[in-house]
Amino acid sequence: MLKTFNPEFTSTVKEKLQRQFYMHLLGFEIETIEIGLIEGKLILEEKHKQHKGFAHGGVIATLADIVMGFAAVTLVPANQHVVTSDLKISYLNPGLGTALFAKGWVLKQGRTLNFCEAEIFSIDGAGAKKLIAKASATMATIRPEAATSQN
Repeated sequence: MLKTFNPEFTSTVKEKLQRQFYMHLLGFEIETIEIGLIEGKLILEEKHKQHKGFAHGGVIATLADIVMGFAAVTLVPANQHVVTSDLKISYLNPGLGTALFAKGWVLKQGRTLNFCEAEIFSIDGAGAKKLIAKASATMATIRPEAATSQN
């Protein structure tokens, strides 16, 4: 059972999302914010595709990173931050369709590390979803004193 250390996690996530400039550049929108779970959608445009017309692998990996990272953010105190420590992604099918749906969750919660997973789906014109990628990541928690210390 996951436990949040921030009863106002929804507000914290929304506030931190405002500073996710790359996410905004892509056009990714978060739709669901729950304890240890984030979901969102990206309407596919030409700028998101590679030379064969599939969603670019970097876009897919970015969506996975965002939903896993913010899933971890829902668990940590408001004054702490989360960064990606490692990320692995497996591409299962080409990203074809009109949109991408990303779902990320915390698999195992820890004090300094959260182990997360994500699934990315393509959505066709009829609204049918197809799993195109699975990802896992370790999200490291940065305490306020660590974020301001100098090496």
